[in-house]
Amino acid sequence: MATTHTTNYDDTVADIEESLGIVPGFMTALPEDDLVHEWPVFKQHVLGETAIPPKYRELMGLAVAANLKCPYCQAFHQGAAQLHGATDEELAEVTMLAGLTARWSAMIHAQNYDYDTFTEEFGQIGSYLEDQ
Repeated sequence: MATTHTTNYDDTVADIEESLGIVPGFMTALPEDDLVHEWPVFKQHVLGETAIPPKYRELMGLAVAANLKCPYCQAFHQGAAQLHGATDEELAEVTMLAGLTARWSAMIHAQNYDYDTFTEEFGQIGSYLEDQ
């Protein structure tokens, strides 16, 4: 779906309704000029074609939402991922990965681990795995 840039609020609202079937209240709660600018970005990255397939975009969004602990984002991205064919097994794995990333981030930060050492070690691990 191509992204069309509208220039006024009424056109933006009409495009939202045509694209989503309704105009969600959380969108019309934004200042009019902000919605005019935000909608094309939302439409492109949620409804449009990008380099990342829609199911994967939504699974990433769900992982981020879990770490933000945002119930709105979680409901949106889980539902959108399911609309794009995400399975229960994939949703369960996202749950685990979101927690794993946050847990290891906390442990590494708590150590105040040297970033340059970390990236050097990661490079060594990557080289080793490529050779396997």
